[in-house]
Amino acid sequence: MSEQQATGAGNGQRATGNGGAPEATVPGRLYGVGLGPGDPSLMTIRAAKVIAEADVIAYHSARHGRSIARSIAAGHLRADHIEEALIYPVTTESTDHPGGYRGALDDFYEAAAARLATHLDAGRTVAVISEGDPLFYGSYQHMHKRLAHRYPTEVIPGVTSISAAAARLGKPLAEADEVLTILPGTLPEEELTARLASTDTAVVMKLGRTFPTVRRAMERAGRMPEAHYVERATMSGERTDKLADIDADTVPYFSVAVVPSRIACPPPAAPASHGVGEVVVVGTGPAGPLWLTPESRGALAAAEDLVGYTTYLDRVPVRPGQRRHASDNKVESERAELALDLARRGRRVAVVSGGDPGIFAMATAVLEVASQDPYRSVPVRVLPGVTAANAAAARAGAPLGHDYAVISLSDRLKPWEVIAERLAAAAGADLALALYNPGSRTRTWQVAKARELLLEHRAPDTPVILARDIGGPEESVRTVHLADLDPNQVDMRTLLLIGSSQTEVVRRDDGTQVVWTPRRYPEQPEK
Repeated sequence: MSEQQATGAGNGQRATGNGGAPEATVPGRLYGVGLGPGDPSLMTIRAAKVIAEADVIAYHSARHGRSIARSIAAGHLRADHIEEALIYPVTTESTDHPGGYRGALDDFYEAAAARLATHLDAGRTVAVISEGDPLFYGSYQHMHKRLAHRYPTEVIPGVTSISAAAARLGKPLAEADEVLTILPGTLPEEELTARLASTDTAVVMKLGRTFPTVRRAMERAGRMPEAHYVERATMSGERTDKLADIDADTVPYFSVAVVPSRIACPPPAAPASHGVGEVVVVGTGPAGPLWLTPESRGALAAAEDLVGYTTYLDRVPVRPGQRRHASDNKVESERAELALDLARRGRRVAVVSGGDPGIFAMATAVLEVASQDPYRSVPVRVLPGVTAANAAAARAGAPLGHDYAVISLSDRLKPWEVIAERLAAAAGADLALALYNPGSRTRTWQVAKARELLLEHRAPDTPVILARDIGGPEESVRTVHLADLDPNQVDMRTLLLIGSSQTEVVRRDDGTQVVWTPRRYPEQPEK
């Protein structure tokens, strides 16, 4: 159907066939019209044209009957326009509707769509006008999903409040590879905090009553120094300010919080005592970005300096303005001292660690140096990460589902005799085991010796999981019997998980194999 056919039958006109007999009315056309952020001059030419030519103008409003959308479009309304005011039965108040708040709104949307369908069936063109963009948190979208599959439909995009807010602040929202996250302030505080911490830039909408929650989330995520506030952008009563300076009692629904581009607008230096910055030890998990926690992602983005082993630093995206200090994996104390020296000079430093920084990783090295003069006054935080053992266990199933021990087979920092004693003790206690650092180019005999020790306490068919490069491009997970464990198949990128006497290996109907250790342990017979 052409646009001329769809709109030419407005005002109840009927089409005729070759014999001149009346035919069914040609359905009218539905338009979702974006009006922009509030200033009528920011409406698009297409929006103004559609409104001027439509038969019916529909708009949503609260029960007071005043419609911001109508006030924006007022200059384009005709005296003969049919107006349909779609008045919400509730906004934020409670309701006695049997379906609750959502049920009341669903019934309202169905009734509103039916009202518009009556006009469309009569051949009238209907323009549903909406602030901002009609498909971006707009009321129109509820009409769209109920009517667009039934009638010819066109959506006219509009300038969003987000774009207007950035323009009024004069601050770019995102630059280069930065990620912009748009959040409704109605999210739970924990969710807001996590998302604000993990993104580069953000806009939080729907403030009003949610402002105290949004403010706390900004503070907890460490984004408050960067955050700005924009109220009624481009409209009468517009206000902009630092978010930290806003009184919660003065915040209306039509306001947004903006955390702009860190590249274009670097955040101010964090308040520090005597020019001292901070060291944050960040666990990146076993591989790339998918394993990062939101808190760790935020700390990496906020840092001025990144310090770490080259392999782990390469997992962190390059950000303009950040300085990267890469080093070999055998200079942990030197790395820690460098990070603490930078922080003493007022820098925000992230020490990048694989897995969890507190498990055979950089947290211990940093804290050891930080406990000495002259670094005792330097703030140090440790952020957890997904451990290699937990990542490997998840790939295999749940082999660490009961009590387990974590032991490093590296004898570079402790004697092999200590390792052997701990292996024997853990095996004698029937604990499942996660063995880190099992072998390398210079350590080739430890795996065989560990297998020998374990076989003194475990059955030859005890399952052993060889998990290599978990999360990486060469990931592999294999399960063998303890007696068949081949040391030549083990290197520094491999982690070994040894089952207890209760660990099960099960082949499922889909052909996959799972390894799991039950949470119940058999009762010991009375002596």
